[in-house]
Amino acid sequence: MIVRIMGEGQVKLADSHFTELNKLDDELLKEMETGDSPGFRRTLAELLEAVRRLGTPLPDDSLEPSELILPAEDATLDEVRALLQGEGEGLIPG
Repeated sequence: MIVRIMGEGQVKLADSHFTELNKLDDELLKEMETGDSPGFRRTLAELLEAVRRLGTPLPDDSLEPSELILPAEDATLDEVRALLQGEGEGLIPG
């Protein structure tokens, strides 16, 4: 799967990593629901770091269709809420 981190670029990520990412995504969603801003900041950073660590960066001149778009690390809780409005899920499908 091709994943874009807003403001950074794209990485190719094997589907086998989504179990680990979904755990962080579930935690992030709980923190968003409770308004836990410090927890949200920490978990978003962990989620993005896991994507960077587990994925293979695509060249900057490569522009593949992204199947998943994640917010930048400095995105606010409200910005991510707006991104997910009406989704009913977190950032990672499944």
